[in-house]
Amino acid sequence: MTLLSQIRGKVIKIKDGDTIVVLLADKTQQTLRLAEVDCPENGQAFGNNAKQFTSNQVFGKMVIIYKVGKDRYGRNIAGVFYDGDKYLSREIVKAGFGWWYFKASKNTELQKLQDKAKEKKLGLWSDKKAISPWEFRKNKKARVE
Repeated sequence: MTLLSQIRGKVIKIKDGDTIVVLLADKTQQTLRLAEVDCPENGQAFGNNAKQFTSNQVFGKMVIIYKVGKDRYGRNIAGVFYDGDKYLSREIVKAGFGWWYFKASKNTELQKLQDKAKEKKLGLWSDKKAISPWEFRKNKKARVE
């Protein structure tokens, strides 16, 4: 992860498992897409579970944010740390509530954590037919066309 800047903020909203809103010191709000992880979409199996997990981890807490870029929708992509040195994306993958987003990450530790979660059938891995969010979006788009 190439770190662009470090800022602090308080998590005031959880949009879904991998998107949060933080209130910064200057009282502005910023929507952040979590780096290196992709969680089930709202309306997808385990989407609510992923959102709840993220909420349980960081809602109402002060976090340290490392912006790493922007996604195609213009949202800031960031690594989010809390409770000292916990990395939110890592915790999500480890608990089985998101996929390691290998297309945009070289962090193979996340691959290993995902494999362990799969092995233990944690979270979404308890579903033998778990579909990645990118496949879910592709299938949804194909049905619309």
